[in-house]
Amino acid sequence: MDYSYIFRSAKIKIDSLKTAGFSKSDDSSYFLRLPVSNGDFYADFALSPASQSLVVQLFDSSTGEKYPLFDMPRSQGAFVASLREEVQKLVDKLKSSCFEVHDLKDEYVAWIKSRFSAFPDFPWPDTPDYCVFRCPNEKWFALVMKVKYRQLGLTGEEEVWVVNMKAPDDKIPSLIDKASVFPAWHMNKKHWITVLLTAATDFENLCQLTEISYELVNKTK
Repeated sequence: MDYSYIFRSAKIKIDSLKTAGFSKSDDSSYFLRLPVSNGDFYADFALSPASQSLVVQLFDSSTGEKYPLFDMPRSQGAFVASLREEVQKLVDKLKSSCFEVHDLKDEYVAWIKSRFSAFPDFPWPDTPDYCVFRCPNEKWFALVMKVKYRQLGLTGEEEVWVVNMKAPDDKIPSLIDKASVFPAWHMNKKHWITVLLTAATDFENLCQLTEISYELVNKTK
C-alpha cells in the first residue's frame, strides 16, 4: 500500500532513519521490517527519499507470502481493518520520528507582518482562522486558510494550511508542481495559485511568490 502522502506535509530527516531501524539499500532507498498482529504478519517498509515514496507490503509470517487483502481498498471486514489500523499507527509513528511535521502557517504570517507591515483581516465569522492580507489599495494579496488534500486533487481527507496568492498568468503553468504549488482552490486558476504551508514547502520560494503577488495586486487599480 502506498503511504507516500506523508511527503506532502513533512520533510524527511535522513539522519533519523538508522535510529528508527531502517537499513540502506544500494540504490539509496531504505528498508524496514516490523511485526504486525503479534508477529503473525510482518510489514516491509520501502522508503525512497529521492522519489519521495513510501510503500508498505504486508506478509503472512507463517508462509512468507504477501497478504493480498491488505492492498485491496474494497476488501472489508474487521480483521483486515485491524491490520490496516495497526500499520497506519506504525506509519504515523515513523512520520513523527523521521520527518519534520510542523506547518509553516505561523512563521509565514509573522514574515508577512514584518515584510509588508500588513496585518491579518478575518472577514469570515464562520471560519475565524482564515485570514487575508491586504495591500495599501485594500485589495488582498494572500489568503491563508485550510483545505483538504482532496480539494487540491490529491487523495486524503487530512486538512492542511495553504495560501492563495496571485501569480503572472504566463508563469502559472510552470509554477504548478502539484507537490507544493497547485491550481488555485476556489479562485480563478488563470490568475491565482495555492501553495501548501507545510514543512515540505520551500520557505524561500514561498516568500518570493508572495512578493510577486504583492507587486501584482498593489499595482492593480
